[in-house]
Amino acid sequence: MKHVRVRAPGRVNLIGEHTDYNDGFVLPVSIALHVRVDGSERNDRALVLRSSRFEGERRFDLDALEPGARGDWSDYVRGITYELLRAGVKIRGAELDVSGDLPVGAGLSSSAAFEIGCALALLTLAEAYMDPLELAKLAQRSDNTHTGAHCGIMDQLACTSGRRGSALLLDTRDATIEYVPLPKDTAIFACNTMLRHEHAAGAYNERRAECRRAAELLAQRFDRGGSLRDATHTELAEARERLGDVLYRRARHVVSENARVQHFIRALEAGDLEAAGALMLDSHASLRDDFAVSCSELDLMVELAMHCEGVYGARMTGGGFGGCAIALVAEEHAEEFRRRIEREYRRATGVTPDIYAIESAGCAEARAL
Repeated sequence: MKHVRVRAPGRVNLIGEHTDYNDGFVLPVSIALHVRVDGSERNDRALVLRSSRFEGERRFDLDALEPGARGDWSDYVRGITYELLRAGVKIRGAELDVSGDLPVGAGLSSSAAFEIGCALALLTLAEAYMDPLELAKLAQRSDNTHTGAHCGIMDQLACTSGRRGSALLLDTRDATIEYVPLPKDTAIFACNTMLRHEHAAGAYNERRAECRRAAELLAQRFDRGGSLRDATHTELAEARERLGDVLYRRARHVVSENARVQHFIRALEAGDLEAAGALMLDSHASLRDDFAVSCSELDLMVELAMHCEGVYGARMTGGGFGGCAIALVAEEHAEEFRRRIEREYRRATGVTPDIYAIESAGCAEARAL
């Protein structure tokens, strides 16, 4: 009887938010908070799921899986399993037990880690291999088809392709990756507002639909194809009346955020953390005002962070509507930052936040037991 253990990392995104489904640039870091999947082979065609994070056991017949979202936590595993079978992987019956220290609903990509972890467990038990990009694309397709979340590919690629000590500059148009060294003597904190978000909720998909409509209108106006990746501020200004206020602001965020990613990388390369921090703040303001995906708790967390000594910059990370803000902090002030942000957020809200000192991690890995 075969057994396998998989560790799949979450991620924080340093900058480049809501650009991944617009063919844009993102800069995630895979982190040492993981989903763990313990898998065991069965001698039948049943897939049995258990998780310390969710109630109840789920059981499926591998020969009777159907596409579509059911609104249950098992959609992530059922969907990725369906896509693996569709790709020709000869999956065997298995029992998967899911645990780990990566928080759910915090904007740290627990769903992608969940999917990738389960997929790697099933692949390993089947003695099959899938390269990181292929697996990431399959997991994205699973999300889009089986969970109702029309996400981009950032989270999945951060999980399958992470590298310790580096961020991933990902061009989501062609899924190419360039590894960018993280700054030394600097700490990254993820500050959980404790307000759980849901990517499959309507607001996330609504933003994606708004971006698609804005791209269509711009393509009509300037007689070209493409996405918001191809738009410029000059084009937005010329087409502002055609777009209307809401679509104009959505598009302005994407165009400016893509530029901020490039400026952020240059600031890191130059060792200019003050400039990098200012870009993080600009990103948060754009997400709050133009893209309207922040909330009062995230705004408060960013404001509190910026009043702490040694903080270069802060911003919300992830899809928004709750979850985490991240802060870039001089290492010598790291412990002081943790204590103060926890105290001040609790004083303002009555809620004690979880504060994670982010350690970068490698990619998801499977180990036969």
